[in-house]
Amino acid sequence: MSEPTQNRPETEHPIRSTCPYCGVGCGVLLSPDGAGELQVKGDPDHPANFGRLCSKGLALGETVDLEDRLLAPRIHGTEASWDSALSLVAEKFKTAIAEHGPDSVAFYVSGQLLTEDYYVANKLMKGFIGSANIDTNSRLCMASTVAGHKRAFGTDTVPGTYEDLEKADLVVLVGSNLAWCHPVLYQRLARARKDRGTRVVVVDPRRTASCDIADLHLALNPGTDVALFNGLLAHLADQGALDQAYIAAHTDGFEEALAAARADDPGATGLDPQDIAAFYVLFTGTEKTVTIFSQGVNQSSAGADKVNAILNCHLATGRIGRPGLGPLSVTGQPNAMGGRETGGLANMLAAHLDLENPAHRDRVKAFWNAPDLAERPGLKAVDLFKAARAGRIKALWIACTNPVVSLPETGEVAEALKTCDFVVVSDMYAETDTARLADVLLPATGWGEKDGTVTNSDRTISRQRAALPAPGKARHDWAIYAEVGRRMGWGDAFDFKTHADVFREHAALSRHAGALGRDFDISALEELSDAEYAALPPRRWPLTDAREGGRFFADGGFYTPSGRANLLPVTYRPPLSKRAPRYPFRLNTGRLRDQWHTMTRTAKSARLSRHLAEPFLQIHPEDAADLGLAPADLALVESPSGTAILRVLISSDVPRGTPFAPMHWTGETAPAARIGAVIAAHVDPVSGQPESKASVVAIRKFDAAWYGFAVSLTRPVPEAEYWARVRSDTGWRVELAGQDTPRDWAQFAARLFGRTDGAQIFSDPATGRMRFGFTCDGRLEAALFIAPEPVAVARDYIARQIGQPSPDALAARAGAAAPDPGPTLCACMNVGRNTILGAIETHGTDLDTICTKTTAGTNCGSCRSEVADLITAFSRREAAE
Repeated sequence: MSEPTQNRPETEHPIRSTCPYCGVGCGVLLSPDGAGELQVKGDPDHPANFGRLCSKGLALGETVDLEDRLLAPRIHGTEASWDSALSLVAEKFKTAIAEHGPDSVAFYVSGQLLTEDYYVANKLMKGFIGSANIDTNSRLCMASTVAGHKRAFGTDTVPGTYEDLEKADLVVLVGSNLAWCHPVLYQRLARARKDRGTRVVVVDPRRTASCDIADLHLALNPGTDVALFNGLLAHLADQGALDQAYIAAHTDGFEEALAAARADDPGATGLDPQDIAAFYVLFTGTEKTVTIFSQGVNQSSAGADKVNAILNCHLATGRIGRPGLGPLSVTGQPNAMGGRETGGLANMLAAHLDLENPAHRDRVKAFWNAPDLAERPGLKAVDLFKAARAGRIKALWIACTNPVVSLPETGEVAEALKTCDFVVVSDMYAETDTARLADVLLPATGWGEKDGTVTNSDRTISRQRAALPAPGKARHDWAIYAEVGRRMGWGDAFDFKTHADVFREHAALSRHAGALGRDFDISALEELSDAEYAALPPRRWPLTDAREGGRFFADGGFYTPSGRANLLPVTYRPPLSKRAPRYPFRLNTGRLRDQWHTMTRTAKSARLSRHLAEPFLQIHPEDAADLGLAPADLALVESPSGTAILRVLISSDVPRGTPFAPMHWTGETAPAARIGAVIAAHVDPVSGQPESKASVVAIRKFDAAWYGFAVSLTRPVPEAEYWARVRSDTGWRVELAGQDTPRDWAQFAARLFGRTDGAQIFSDPATGRMRFGFTCDGRLEAALFIAPEPVAVARDYIARQIGQPSPDALAARAGAAAPDPGPTLCACMNVGRNTILGAIETHGTDLDTICTKTTAGTNCGSCRSEVADLITAFSRREAAE
């Protein structure tokens, strides 16, 4: 079958939409060319980004091809009609419910769904199936924040706005590498620091790119945030820096919280007492303080307590709800907030209503005319898959996410899907680790093809608009859920004709939430016409007849029964995974600047893989020396739950005993490097969020007998214990290593590239090095380099030779007439390391000058710290000479 094309008339004006990556919620302008290509620019009028985009956003147009797309339903691997696929889904779910009850089925959804998708899925499961077994991958991202907000405020309310970054005098980043994970917000903060002298403190065990603008970096021991902020609360009390009037008028629990704080020891952080004191003095003396927190806080077995320790300090000082001050949680996914608003978590109802509140349940049940609304919380993500593994979940529907990679103990998750009687996966792709285990695959539309809304981290609702047609037989997620609801017998409740119908119902339900005294109310939008919905500009909630946007809690008005905020007594608890002689290291995990989640989209862009093209283990030099690890070695990382093989990156940016590894690689990109395999399934007892940053591991060298590097015009098919494959500008590149040496290297190369013709072989038996080249009409189409140690070739240079007349390509390095820009450092502007080094030699060591001359760091700015590191290294080298 030939690859289908996407045809749409060219648009005279760009289509305004929203980026599908992080929770910043950047506006984008989309210009389709009518042949499937899409030009993407930042929207200068969007209040989140004012035209700026990060490297991932800039590369969106490179990710909309139809290669590997799921274009029709499949049943047990065979293409099927929508009618037969949906009839089977409805039948299997109805049968499981009839025989085992509603709690025998479950949905697992995603923060990358649109609000309309989330709303219909939640209505179907909680309102009509009658179970709360619907959870989301936002459980892995923001659940601890939700729990902390609800315990303190009574609702999951974000008090402040992005504008507070420009108005603050101090910004504290806690467990947030803003420069890489939310680059556009980082640029807003960097600009504020430059323009008005905003001070910045980074609280993070690692030295990250965000430390480039930090006045103080607190590299605390992993998991000790509660001890740090409890110490701050005690210090604020000792210095008379509390807002006693605010405490008396608007809070409960202060004395108990302070007593718990005094009982804690900030020394547990492992920080220099002088650094702790400097932070406490800075926070105490700066009223306009914003504390930004993210996954380093949330992804912990004490995540909810960490959130409340931070909130306690803001509540006790009255630093909340006014311009330039307050706590600000930044979400990891584009619609984590929309999922929270529609009740996408297993312990919530739609519109921020409480599942365990009878009055709330009655109101939702009546509004939906639901036959059997769920009355108790459902299974949270980790427990949901454990229940499937144990056979208690008989039918499971997964949408727009890849839990076999992203959840902890991924081996157990894969077994759960194999064990479960019936598994449905709605996705854009059929070849993900999760989709391969489905009984039924349903082709869903993705970004650029979908219409609906998302909500960003500061409560701004933005439209995602379609710029490309739905490919093949793909359908929108909300429409798939609605059709199954109709086939299960609830036709009237799911008689949605358009996504605008869904949104209007969502907004109408929020009016009832407002009447019940809840924060989430967008009832001003419930009567939008189709045309008004289509043209809806970004707007921040609440959106009622009396109010739009703004901040919360400056004058109290909390959503607890008393109307007062709760200060929680919290105490530092160490991570649940215990270090032991067998597992002496504590593994930190996280995101990279240029990749997103499990790379199903970002891996399509060659430029996004240039900066860090391979999974790696960042490890302290002394730890590496103790283990006998050298740069570019491979390390075997082992925990009680599994193993991963990672490339060694030696760096003092991580503390001793606490290496770091990125989370993105999958069975499609590097099957031996899936980091979820080594993460323990420990969770926060309140939020259910997994502890993804503190699992204990053992590390040793992976004793490879050989190493390889290959480039190819067509996708190579590796056969090795370790491999990592990414796209290049003209094809593919792959790293390889193995402990078993192939008997016939020529056959190995032929299988790798799927060809035998046009081969050139260069071999040095004395050193064990070999080079294989495959050419056609004088053009290099594939090359393989083999060595007994990590292969030393100019990788980016070699990758650029594929498809070009290049008789000298197997020399593995550029000649004088063709200078090599080196590995890409700036993905936005495609600037290589060697180009930057050349500019330093020519133009000196001023960071701004080098960035201007090379354009590196002039877009999202996330690479400026790496440019600065090159300048520092050059200066040291010059001084030594």
